[in-house]
Amino acid sequence: MEINSGSEIREALYKGFPSVVIENDSVRLELVPELGAKLVSLQYKPTGKEWLLDSGSRKLEPVFQASSFTDADMSGWDECFPTIDPCIIGQGIELPDHGEVWSLPWASEREGNTIASYVKGVALPYRFTRKIMLLPNGAIRLAYEAVNEGKEAFPFLWAAHPQFAITEPTEILVPQAMDKLLCVYGGKQLTLGEEYELAEHKVMQPDVTGDGIKFYYPGAIPEGWSGLFGQASGNYLMMSYPVAQVPYFGLWLDKGICNDRAVCALEPGIGYYDSLARAARNGTAKLLEPAERYAWHIDLKLGQGSLEAALS
Repeated sequence: MEINSGSEIREALYKGFPSVVIENDSVRLELVPELGAKLVSLQYKPTGKEWLLDSGSRKLEPVFQASSFTDADMSGWDECFPTIDPCIIGQGIELPDHGEVWSLPWASEREGNTIASYVKGVALPYRFTRKIMLLPNGAIRLAYEAVNEGKEAFPFLWAAHPQFAITEPTEILVPQAMDKLLCVYGGKQLTLGEEYELAEHKVMQPDVTGDGIKFYYPGAIPEGWSGLFGQASGNYLMMSYPVAQVPYFGLWLDKGICNDRAVCALEPGIGYYDSLARAARNGTAKLLEPAERYAWHIDLKLGQGSLEAALS
């Protein structure tokens, strides 16, 4: 696959931590390998729009494996693997909150015009890799691979966990066929297990109310894309992913229940939903055989303009 030769990759420092930056004239992305290869910055350079929430008043620091996610910095883009909710699978294998990889240091190296980062599992014998590259069409690609390095099959669940900062009235964009979503965390107003029209929650405000909601599209998604559109500035972010490899979608709206600012997480995923134990029971987890590799990707498009431009 051809990679955009106009991209630059360089080493940097982010709040005292060694980081890696990849950028071109339009976009800039920065990650910190030591902190779970967290993406700490995702910027559309022509407008200066920063999409990822920073740590704010929380301390950015390494955490112990199996830490509670909400006790950490609550910033940037983490990867949730091999679960989101803590659970027990198989013969008593304990998996921690938001999985393992967000709390582990990763190795990271440059491969041509690509940033390749990887980490090995603790509770399960996997190698998890994410490669970041800038494509000729202007998109940012995050290409993932999970490999079973053990002698027995095991299931996994994965979800992207980007904490996108909501600094203006922001419209949540999903395919029209996904107009009803299942509530899996109701916060102060909604009921767990009920379905709701997305139209009622389609525009997220930057206000901090102390509430939070999580939805999933019930079952496999009909189309693989989602996005955010700033109604005041016209800044937009679009995500696309292959339905065959990434068949599920979660939506987390944090209005101050966990974070101190408003954030929205668009969460394409593998496995339905949140607990690997549940996903294994309902048949939606991916079973990885010994030596098997499973690959998937997310493409990101950043821009500024009309809603029609974002959806084009």
